[in-house]
Amino acid sequence: MQKHDAAYKAYVQILKEELVPAMGCTEPIAVAYCAAKAKEALGAIPDKIDIKVSGNILKNVKSVVVPNTDGLIGVEASAAAGIIGGKPDKELEVISEVTPEQKIQIKEYLSKATFSVAPTYGEELLEILIKIEKDGHTATAHIIRGHANIVRVEKDGNVLFQKDENEAASHGADRSLLNIKDIIEFATIAEIDDIREPLQRQIEYNSAISNAGLTQNWGACIGKTMNDTQGDLLRTKAKAAAAAGADARMSGCELPVIIVSGSGNQGITASMPVITYAKALGKTEEELYRALCVSDLIALHEKTGIGKMSAFCGAMCAGSGAGAGIAYLQGADLQTISNAIISGLGIVSGMVCDGAKPSCAAKVAAAVDSGILGYELCLNGKRLKGGEGILSDDVEKTIQNVGRMGKEGMAETDYVIQAIMTE
Repeated sequence: MQKHDAAYKAYVQILKEELVPAMGCTEPIAVAYCAAKAKEALGAIPDKIDIKVSGNILKNVKSVVVPNTDGLIGVEASAAAGIIGGKPDKELEVISEVTPEQKIQIKEYLSKATFSVAPTYGEELLEILIKIEKDGHTATAHIIRGHANIVRVEKDGNVLFQKDENEAASHGADRSLLNIKDIIEFATIAEIDDIREPLQRQIEYNSAISNAGLTQNWGACIGKTMNDTQGDLLRTKAKAAAAAGADARMSGCELPVIIVSGSGNQGITASMPVITYAKALGKTEEELYRALCVSDLIALHEKTGIGKMSAFCGAMCAGSGAGAGIAYLQGADLQTISNAIISGLGIVSGMVCDGAKPSCAAKVAAAVDSGILGYELCLNGKRLKGGEGILSDDVEKTIQNVGRMGKEGMAETDYVIQAIMTE
């Protein structure tokens, strides 16, 4: 790869597009954002709110705390927060500036307004359609395929904004250009100024929420417990740092996170283990940036074939990316990193996503453990081999196999999970 290549420019753009801030779990925040856009179009606080969401949105909103609501959960609470305190120009940080007075108003509003929630019944895995009414006037906002991807806004049946859904789906740098060999080359030759901004923000934001999880009592305190009971080992500190960030985020911490593949947990999982190792090993800022490039881009590459929403827990991809980033940080070559990815994906690949919730922190810890163990096997001259289950000796084929399993093979699993969660 050369710095003037289209692939180089695409990789830089992918980092800028993917590593963006979000406050709270991205699914309830997407609902809040959609509601805020509809309210902006209506120009008034509605009396009636009709919400339609895809099953995966419902799954990930059901049990996670919405930030800046004093502990509220659910689709209705997410929409109410967006309507009462949302600032739609801030997109996935839409409810980051809710005031104490508005927190009270959100609860009052939930008891007064009429909310209805129903499935979209479409094929889209990520879709939100909100219609609101006040004094005979209506407004709608429609999100599809991306958490902040508004494709249509109407008021009283008049279209205020619209973009073609197919065009929206193909918007941005081409993710199909991602592959392990080029990711390693890109991380090695990248001009630091080209990648500094998104990565520095990732380090700052995700370290802050990880520290909150390690020092405060958020959720089940998975990360804090691991750190307090087993924190002498560097690999445990790395797992705990990632899990602690998820502890805080899933339980309503109001600190923002830099996401990866539309997920804050994946952003934390891909970054905090690498940051932890870099600090402990005395690596330079430049070395950390390059290792984070490896981790983030590999996580994105693995998740691209699965899609943003699935029954496959995306933390596994991020944990595999983290293992590869840690290997790169310590001088591993392409073949070693490839073998570490293959082994990491073969350990717990297929862990299900049953919605966003505090226990996701434990899954984050398991994902990081798999990624690190994959590399540790390589350090001892061992690895999981192709032909064992869904693994191939070719890392790209292994990633394709995992993507096929996650997208196609686990599709029915996703429906069963959703059915169980809504019984």
